[in-house]
Amino acid sequence: MNVLDNSIVDGATRVVQDRLPPGWVVERIGRSSSAPRLRIASKEGRSGEVAVAPLARPDPRSARQVPTDRPLLVASPYLSRSVREVLEAEGASYADHTGNVRLVVDEPGLYIVTSGADSNPWPEERRFSLRGAKAGRVVCALARAIPPMGVRELAAAADTDPGYVSRLLGMLDREALVDRTSRGRVERVDWRKLLIRWSEEAPIESRTVASTWLAPRGHKSLWDGLRGADFRYAVTGSVVGASVAPVAPTRLASIYVEDPETVAQTLGLRETEVGANVVLLQPEDQLVLERVDERDGLACAALPLVVADLLSGAGRSPAEAEALMDWMATHEEDWRG
Repeated sequence: MNVLDNSIVDGATRVVQDRLPPGWVVERIGRSSSAPRLRIASKEGRSGEVAVAPLARPDPRSARQVPTDRPLLVASPYLSRSVREVLEAEGASYADHTGNVRLVVDEPGLYIVTSGADSNPWPEERRFSLRGAKAGRVVCALARAIPPMGVRELAAAADTDPGYVSRLLGMLDREALVDRTSRGRVERVDWRKLLIRWSEEAPIESRTVASTWLAPRGHKSLWDGLRGADFRYAVTGSVVGASVAPVAPTRLASIYVEDPETVAQTLGLRETEVGANVVLLQPEDQLVLERVDERDGLACAALPLVVADLLSGAGRSPAEAEALMDWMATHEEDWRG
């Protein structure tokens, strides 16, 4: 075992010791072995062992490959939430140096779960992210496409360059959000987790400039005005979610537009900060105004974009997003492809 792995195991051992009940102790055994173990002893003297797998730079893909045929503790300087979710699904315990711990030991009976850092305090390099217009295009194209698909096919659907798509797919593959063949073709997309990840890294406020307005005669008059509009727009948020998977009556209409002032004047809206029932959103990427679906005579944003907007919204919006994704999961033929 190299020096780095030894340091990772030692750090995890200290973290576990700090979280054991009073009188319990943890001891590392097999320091010189390539298969280190921890012996955990209760204050009554009962003890058990758990194998340790040190991972210096874990990602969901590598987490899926840990052995699950024996009690195992995955140790790392930092384990992201997505990695921890994979390990929990695999039945493995884990401990990182920030205090993210899940330790399940049958003998002596022990169950510990504690939270540490939500983000890596020691980032080694700039991570490819889902922020920016090009990333958003690829995410929406991936969510809607039916695999298998190649890089150039996906780049054409996202209206962006193949080189960028290839690099982004590499990151998504490491995060286990997509599965690819040896030739790089995408054969599976976990579109639900992908949209959640996108909403976290690129919330709606980072992708738009928002202004709030009052439609004095209510939403019905607003919809009538939009149906006869000669400008580009795309309805998003609760209005679209409720048309597919209703949760509660819509109180706030969110609409993508190019020029909020002109649209507001055309529709008779009044700018306000109190009592608004309309939000006009200027998108960073004008493509959202072109890739629309017609619903009840209205131009609506594509469902993957609606989900991301709701997930990063306030109040009951995340619950509406979950209801919409539940519907999408059972009606993929209606929105994918």
